Amino acid sequence: MKQFFKFVLATFVGIILTTIIVILVFAGIIAAASSEKTVVVDANSVLHISIKYPIAERTASSPLAALSFLGLDGDKSIGLKDILANIKKAKTDNNIKGIFLDESYMLSGEATTEEIRNALINFKKSGKFVIAYSEIYTQGFYYLASVADKVYINPKGIFEFSGFSSQITFLKGALDKLGIEAQVIKVGTYKSAVEPLILTKMSDANRLQVTSYLGSLYDHFLTGIAKSRHLNKDSLFTYADQMRIREPEDALKYKLVDGLKYKDEILNELKENTNVKPKDDLKSVELSEYTKSEDEDNKEVSTNRIAVVYALGDIAGGEGDDNSIGSESISKALRKVRLDKGIKAVVLRVNSPGGSSLASDVIWREVMLTQKVKPIIVSMGDVAASGGYYISCAADSIFAEPNTITGSIGIFAILPNMQKLFNSKLGVTFDGVKTGKFADLGNTTRPLTPDERAILQSEINHGYGDFTKAVAAGRHKTQAYINSIGQGRVWTGAQAVNIGLVDRLGNIDDAVKSAARKAKLKDYRLVAYPEQKSVLNKLSSGFGADMKTRMLKSELGENYSVYEQIKNVTQMMRTPLARMEYDVVVK
Repeated sequence: MKQFFKFVLATFVGIILTTIIVILVFAGIIAAASSEKTVVVDANSVLHISIKYPIAERTASSPLAALSFLGLDGDKSIGLKDILANIKKAKTDNNIKGIFLDESYMLSGEATTEEIRNALINFKKSGKFVIAYSEIYTQGFYYLASVADKVYINPKGIFEFSGFSSQITFLKGALDKLGIEAQVIKVGTYKSAVEPLILTKMSDANRLQVTSYLGSLYDHFLTGIAKSRHLNKDSLFTYADQMRIREPEDALKYKLVDGLKYKDEILNELKENTNVKPKDDLKSVELSEYTKSEDEDNKEVSTNRIAVVYALGDIAGGEGDDNSIGSESISKALRKVRLDKGIKAVVLRVNSPGGSSLASDVIWREVMLTQKVKPIIVSMGDVAASGGYYISCAADSIFAEPNTITGSIGIFAILPNMQKLFNSKLGVTFDGVKTGKFADLGNTTRPLTPDERAILQSEINHGYGDFTKAVAAGRHKTQAYINSIGQGRVWTGAQAVNIGLVDRLGNIDDAVKSAARKAKLKDYRLVAYPEQKSVLNKLSSGFGADMKTRMLKSELGENYSVYEQIKNVTQMMRTPLARMEYDVVVK
C-alpha cells in the first residue's frame, strides 16, 4: 500500500510539473509575440556586431526563443538578410555613429562573408567609423575586419594567417573492413562525390579542380585584404607561405593590424569616437535588437512587389524545411509568384550543393515556366552547384559572388553491395525467387551484374544529357560546350563568369535591382517565399532535430564539417543525384 501511494504521489507531481511547463511555454510564446516592440536607439550609439554562429540566409523563428525568460533561448543568431539590412539602415541612421566588429568567428561560407564585407564598405561611405577587435582572428574574420578603419588585436591574442586548405574524408578503408562495396555509376570526369567511397585519396582530376578553385578563392582573399590595408598582395602571400605572423606583434609589424589593445582600451576609444565621457557607459545596440528599430527608408509601401524565393540546402522531393529544399514547397512558391499579378519580378536566391536529380528537374521546370511570364533573376550564395546550378540555369540572368562555389554539372548514383558484410562478417545468407531477370535490380545483398550496371549507366547518361541540355538552353550555348565545361567540374563565381555559367558578379541586392530594371519598376517592396514556419508550427511539429544539430555543432566545433561529410556520403542511395562532391570548408 505504501508503494502504491508513492506511485500515485509521483504521478500526481509529474502531472503538475508537466502542466506548469506547458503553461510557461505558452506564456513565453505570448510574451515573445508581444515583445516585438520597436527598439529606440539612443543618440551617439554604436552598432555592435559579434557573429559567433553559422549565418543562415534568413533569420529563423526558433521555438526556444519563446523560452528566453527561462534562459533557454540559445544563441541570438540573425540571418544574412537582416544583417545586410541592419548595416544598410545604420548607414543613414543619425543615432548610429559607427560599427564595432567584435570577436566574430565567421563560420559561414566565403560568399556570405563577402556580402557582409561589401555592406561594411558601403557603410563607410557615410563617413562613419568601423572599428574591429578580437582576441582570436580566424582568416575568415580577418578578411571581414580588414575593411575597418582600425583593426586591433589583444596583445596576447592569436592571429591566423597561413593560407587556405581543403580536406576530404575518405571512407573506403572503413567500408572494406565492414565488407561493403560502393558500386558507382556516374558521368563526369570531375564528379568526385563518389571518391570518398571508392578511393583512399584524391584522384588526379579532383586534385586539379580543387587546386584551381581553391587558388581562385585564395587570390580573391589576398586581393581584398591588400586593397583594404594598402598592402602588396605578393607580400601577403609570402607572409602566409612562410608563416611570418606568429604573434600579435608580427601582425602589427607587417601592418595587418593597427594596434595591440585590451578590450577596455577599445571601449574607451569607442567612447571618444561617440563623444561619451570616460566615466559613462558606452551607448550601443546589438545587431539582433537593431532589427526591431524603425527604418525611415521603408515607411512607404509600394503596390509593386518583387518576390525573393529562397532555395536553401540539399534538394530532395517533398516539402522540405527551413534548412532544405523540398521540390514541392519551392515549386508551390514559384507557381504562386508566377500567377500573382501584383508580383512583377522574381529573385531566386540559391544556396545549395544540389541533391536529387529528379527534384532538381521539377524545380527547374517551374523556374523555366516563370521566366516565360515575368523576369526571374538568380542570386547565388555560398554554393549553387550541381542541382543548385540546375535549378538556376533557366533564369534570365545569374549573379554570384567571386567566391561563390558553382558548376559541378554532373550526375551519379551509388548502390552498396553488402554481400561480404552479410555472408562473411555476419554469417547471413539470402535466397529467393523472381519472375523476371531484373525484378530485384537494386538488391544490396549481391553485386550488380554487367547487364544491370549497363541499365543504370544508361539512366545516369540520360540524366546528364537532360542536365546539359537544360543548361545549354538557359545559357544560350551548345550542349557540346556545356559538356566541355561540365563533367562535374567545380568553379568559383569569378571563374564561372569567364566561362559563361554566370552573368555578373554581385550580391542579392544587385540581383534585386536587376530584377526591378527588367520589370521597369522605380518603386517596389520585397516579399519572401516560401513562408517560414511560425513558432507554434515548429512546436507542434517538434524541434528535436534543431536541438540535436545545435548540440552536435557545439560539441564538434569545426569538426562538425567532417561529420556532415560522413553523413552525406553514407546517405547516398541508388537514386540519381546531382550533388556537389562535398561541402567546401576553407581553413
